[in-house]
Amino acid sequence: MTAPSPVTRKLDNIRGERYGEILLVRQAEGGLSAEVYNSFTLNDCPAKEWEALDLPAIAAAEGALVAVANGPRYWLADSIEKAGSSTPEVRDFGGILMNRAATLDLGADFDPSPYIARRVARTALFSFAAGSTVYELVDPEGQVSVMQSWCTSVDPTLTEADLPGLGARLTLPPGWQYRSRTLDRPLDVMTITDDAFVLQDELRNSYCRTT
Repeated sequence: MTAPSPVTRKLDNIRGERYGEILLVRQAEGGLSAEVYNSFTLNDCPAKEWEALDLPAIAAAEGALVAVANGPRYWLADSIEKAGSSTPEVRDFGGILMNRAATLDLGADFDPSPYIARRVARTALFSFAAGSTVYELVDPEGQVSVMQSWCTSVDPTLTEADLPGLGARLTLPPGWQYRSRTLDRPLDVMTITDDAFVLQDELRNSYCRTT
């Protein structure tokens, strides 16, 4: 049987859209990896079903070491262009439908601490429009990571209006900087031909390396 041809989809005006993820952690060659499933485009991660998720039962049903709930989250990118199968792999987790979106390399010695960049295979282009405000982490080597989504799992009251002053709440590693700025030109984060490097702060907001 011939495999379905890959297709590219572009989703515009997504900033502020809510979604959730389930990560299925498995043993892989060289360490651990996680299959990432995402509710975006299928539903808005309904609160009742999300809060009722039985993660041990999901892990058992999927044959995973553990299932991890990541969210709820809200996009900060203005658009996403993603390459993938014309017939996406969909799972039902506790009544929440999710597409398989990426594979996360956790490595041999997984450390869940914040501010550690991890490799993600996801074949996507994240775009931030001119005039949009972005929130960035800059490490001591000058590498910049832009916040792709904010999360309300640690602080349920967190909104986009809180993000300009978020640096005062974060315990950044020595030499790191948090900043916000308004773009005078579009910012594209290309992870179609190369893997992404993604990290989180202690509030589980997610950032993708741009440099």
